[in-house]
Amino acid sequence: MSLIKGVTLGQYIPADSFIHKLDPRCKLLITVLSMILIFISGSFPAMAMWASLIIFTAKRSQIPAKALIKSAKPILVLIIFTSLLNIFFTGGSNIIFSIGPLKASVEGTVTALRMGLRLYLLVLFTALLTFTTSPSELSDGLEAAFGPLTRFGFPAHEVAMMMTIALRFIPTLFEETERIINAQVSRGADFVSGGLIKRAKAYIPVLIPLFVLVFKRADTLASAMEARCYRGGKGRVRMYPLTWGSAENKALTAFVVFSAAVISLNRCM
Repeated sequence: MSLIKGVTLGQYIPADSFIHKLDPRCKLLITVLSMILIFISGSFPAMAMWASLIIFTAKRSQIPAKALIKSAKPILVLIIFTSLLNIFFTGGSNIIFSIGPLKASVEGTVTALRMGLRLYLLVLFTALLTFTTSPSELSDGLEAAFGPLTRFGFPAHEVAMMMTIALRFIPTLFEETERIINAQVSRGADFVSGGLIKRAKAYIPVLIPLFVLVFKRADTLASAMEARCYRGGKGRVRMYPLTWGSAENKALTAFVVFSAAVISLNRCM
């Protein structure tokens, strides 16, 4: 199935770049702030500036454009579905066309484009984070970010580990899904013809073995962690401690200046 083939979200692309060398806490902070500001930004010029920041960051971090574009494949259906909802269910006086009781207006189309761009940019920012941060660095960064909550009983290390493992296994799950679908197609399964209900039923032979494989991989991973004497984050030391230096301060300052420019542009539009 072409929709899930070549999905790159969750992968790490090693490179010797300034972005790769940044402290994961800095990259996490910038990513979270970017997501918040993207939702605040409502004008298309402001979103164009966020897109330019993504392109600039991808070039500086030596991330192939093809890999960045592929990272958004998993949410294409969500973007299309959300856009259709906004087109037909957002009220407006300027009607473009109608399909029965559903009416598409200019206002709804603009809202759909704005929402679709927001979702697309959010995925690209997340992809840049995983492309430039190794799973171990990402886990350490998340644990450090959740660290202040441990005094209230929050399991920072466990949550960071679960989030990192989930991101790491996204490409693996898509590969397994692709393999199962190809096996079912070779046995005569049809996933493209018929109505929506028929196609949904056709995916049942895919979901059952996929769940079995997920549980098997989880059991294998748990056994491997136990064999390496993993006992959680208590008393754990790092081979490479996190360090926040001048490079992180410069990156954060540049991002703040850029964000202020985007917010000013958004207010002027």
